[in-house]
Amino acid sequence: MNAPERIIELKKILQEANYRYYVMDDPVLLDFEYDRLLRELEELEAENPELITEDSPTQRVGGKALDHFEKVEHPVPLMSLQDVFSIEELTEFLEKINQTAPGTAYTVEPKIDGLSVSLEYVNGIFVKGATRGDGNVGEDVTENIKTIRSVPMVLENAPSRLIVRGEVFMPKKSFEALNARQELEGKPLFANPRNAAAGSLRQLDSKIAAKRGLDIMIFNIQLIDGETFETHSETLDYLRGLQFKVVPYTLQSAVEAVCDDIRSIDENRENLTCDIDGAVVKVNSLKLRDTLGATAKFPRWAAAFKYPPEIKPTVVEDIVVQVGRTGVLTPKAVVRPVRLAGTTVTNATLHNQDFITERDIRIGDTVLIRKAGEIIPEILEVDFTKRPENAVRYRLPAACPVCGAPTENDPDGAFVRCTGVACPAQLSRNIAHFVSRDAMDIDGLGESIVENLIAQGLIKSPADIYHLTLDELKLLWQKGETAAKKLLDAIEDSKQRDLSRLIYALGIRQVGAKTGKTLAGIFGSLDALMEADIVELQDVPDVGNVTAQSIWDWFRQPQSIEMIGRLRAANVNFMSKRVITDTRFAGMTFVLTGALSKFTREEATEKIELFGGKASGSVSKKTTYVVVGENAGSKERKAKELGIPILSEDDFLNMIQ
Repeated sequence: MNAPERIIELKKILQEANYRYYVMDDPVLLDFEYDRLLRELEELEAENPELITEDSPTQRVGGKALDHFEKVEHPVPLMSLQDVFSIEELTEFLEKINQTAPGTAYTVEPKIDGLSVSLEYVNGIFVKGATRGDGNVGEDVTENIKTIRSVPMVLENAPSRLIVRGEVFMPKKSFEALNARQELEGKPLFANPRNAAAGSLRQLDSKIAAKRGLDIMIFNIQLIDGETFETHSETLDYLRGLQFKVVPYTLQSAVEAVCDDIRSIDENRENLTCDIDGAVVKVNSLKLRDTLGATAKFPRWAAAFKYPPEIKPTVVEDIVVQVGRTGVLTPKAVVRPVRLAGTTVTNATLHNQDFITERDIRIGDTVLIRKAGEIIPEILEVDFTKRPENAVRYRLPAACPVCGAPTENDPDGAFVRCTGVACPAQLSRNIAHFVSRDAMDIDGLGESIVENLIAQGLIKSPADIYHLTLDELKLLWQKGETAAKKLLDAIEDSKQRDLSRLIYALGIRQVGAKTGKTLAGIFGSLDALMEADIVELQDVPDVGNVTAQSIWDWFRQPQSIEMIGRLRAANVNFMSKRVITDTRFAGMTFVLTGALSKFTREEATEKIELFGGKASGSVSKKTTYVVVGENAGSKERKAKELGIPILSEDDFLNMIQ
């Protein structure tokens, strides 16, 4: 079989596998086999780039990130629906329709809690995906839509033009996995799957969207050429035949039966893979829809029934504190078991100390509880009339409940953090940071190996990495002597990294890679930095009072002192290889722009930092100079607008020579 024929065959196999796995939940290929076939297709396309087509499974994730989203005008408006909040309101809405057309049939569908989009196909090929926006104009998110595996890139026996509407959502499992990664990386957690889905779909880099595990349910035909239908249910069945993942529906005529289906969806929502925030009732007859028409805002033939949040009383039996991977102390209320939104709730989030203080929540209190976003149980308020006389105000502990290190208030927000560098709760994250590229850059010490080393008790702080033996590392691989030696060599090499990297690797609050370079250049050695007092630290450029205090405190923690001792014993370099003796650029910020010919950006940045200055990527009022090369563009224009001095490469060379 020649390359063109094999490429066509592989595309069909992989497209069918995507449909069976992501739409039908009936996989036909093992993950290994799918990956093998995809790799074969990638290799064939690399050898034959003229055979690459937009519908290829290899083209789901784009290359270069976008600068912005283009506006898209919807050929058919994506209208919103009228909300109803009770069975009585819904009954009134349906009976009004029945007065016009007795015996009307309705579809009842779960209302997926996500982000509404349109998908456009031309001659069966997916060409455009757009957000709803204001209903008339949305944003082009085609590259991100392509990353959703349940979206077919090509349709068999399709009309010449088809536009469908669907709801992009994040499945519950994807949401949990995303927040676990966010916590590991020290990033803010998403409040609920809908927010996470919306944020993911509007990423300018489709590679980020591809990692978020988004999915979609199609629920309407917006425009179609060459096909006619009498009912909405026919259109849904037709879309299902084209291999779209289509929203499930029931068909009812009696008002009471419609209401029963809405109650049934509510009762079974915990079994769904995604969040819903209601149910949608639509007139099934397309002809009757035309007769009923629409108001300026809503169609008269459909309504969205919004489920009211279920609120129940319970008692706070205890408050426990968990320590996350970033060191944040998160309080949790242990409550008397209560049935809520289909599950038994035994605890509720208390977020942080401010949340507890504002609501004055105490152990023994009777509280009203609900599921925020239908996911996380949350306390709404306290019933003060039922407060026990011996109830006392609650404060988060001054010492970490896991390692005993002091806790401190996070200057960036309302959180309290553990300051222990060897705290077991945040050990994996601390080590991941320590070995990262901008820190000690230990190649081969990935997340899975770190977790394995921690599980076997071989490392309890980042310094323990330098005391690992070949025999210990060999245990990580079945035939692992070669791999173990390679990792051991990488660990040994990292001992000679510059002091600036070590300072950053220590994970001191408020100390980033640039501040690490500045501190290393000014103090010259880790011992000198450790001995510096608050005033000396505050005199360092870009080190304010908060950062200075954070540095001073860190070096006086028992866990930090022990870690420094073990690093010293392992002969890790404590000296700076480039001491700042000339501070001519102290307090200055430079921006480099355009194509530089006399030096690279890295070389220029190193010189700026060596003289105590800072290199920035954007022009602002705080910028001191902008160094321009060929085709400088917008940064040069902005510098002129702000009146910031502009330097040629020769001007800059004169300043550093």
